[in-house]
Amino acid sequence: MADQILATPEIREYVRSVSSREDPILAELRAQTAGLPGGAAMQVMAEEGQLLALLVGLTGARSVLEIGTFTGYSTLCMARALPPGGTVVTLDLQGRWPAIGADYWRRAEVDDRIDVRIGDATQTLVALADERGGESFDLVFIDADKANYGTYYEAALNLVRPEGLIVIDNTLFFGRVVDPDSNDPDTAAVRALNASLRDDPRVDVSMLTMADGITLARKK
Repeated sequence: MADQILATPEIREYVRSVSSREDPILAELRAQTAGLPGGAAMQVMAEEGQLLALLVGLTGARSVLEIGTFTGYSTLCMARALPPGGTVVTLDLQGRWPAIGADYWRRAEVDDRIDVRIGDATQTLVALADERGGESFDLVFIDADKANYGTYYEAALNLVRPEGLIVIDNTLFFGRVVDPDSNDPDTAAVRALNASLRDDPRVDVSMLTMADGITLARKK
């Protein structure tokens, strides 16, 4: 049985050369984001954006919830994958970062599919549950502050429909989850969520060793 192959820079470049379909609009947004303070570390990889779009299509999603917009690269990927009439509701703490993505959304002609909600995500998630009711989303993507990952996951589980998909980013958190000297609140929260997901009977789960760790949880 083959073991996990090491994703060297050469392997990553090969994968991109035979798989990546990043177009100029996405590439330009990714380049602008990389130039922001912390931008390269905070934005999703092009491969992950492409995976998110594929998952939206595979699940037949019409209603997507994104917790953590940043500059909206992943937002754009998922919005493009939606059928006509589909919507991405995307949450961020402040409007300055989504404002960067807004021009790219317009250029890609999907801005009418994107509903940006600004404010504390925990409060916005409560408001969404009141506004739309439970089980009102087909797919949820979580990529926000790690200390609240447990809260976001529980809210997502309430808001996603049965057999809907929850996608959680950064579940390996730069490798800190296996570093015994990393005990900061963010790392501790990611570790706790990973452990709870393993034993959560409400979902089928698989952690992918792609990018910074991506966990897929399908609600039963």
